[in-house]
Amino acid sequence: MGDNTKEEDEDMTLGIIWVIVIAVLTLIGGVALGFFIARKYMMNYLKKNPPINEQMLRTLMMQMGQKPSQKKINQMMRSMNNQMK
Repeated sequence: MGDNTKEEDEDMTLGIIWVIVIAVLTLIGGVALGFFIARKYMMNYLKKNPPINEQMLRTLMMQMGQKPSQKKINQMMRSMNNQMK
């Protein structure tokens, strides 16, 4: 049972440490890569499908008691699109 030499024990411990270090680095890399892929996907999705459109903006303004002119709606849409960039 106790035939392992001190040198073999150190080699085994060093091997375990390397496995743990590589596993942690791989996990961190995977999380970072996943974050950037998900972020890019969501930015493209929101660009193609904006969360608010002209009709929703018009309804919102009418609910707030404002008479929405096309000029004002265009101005607000432009402002929101500039913030998305």
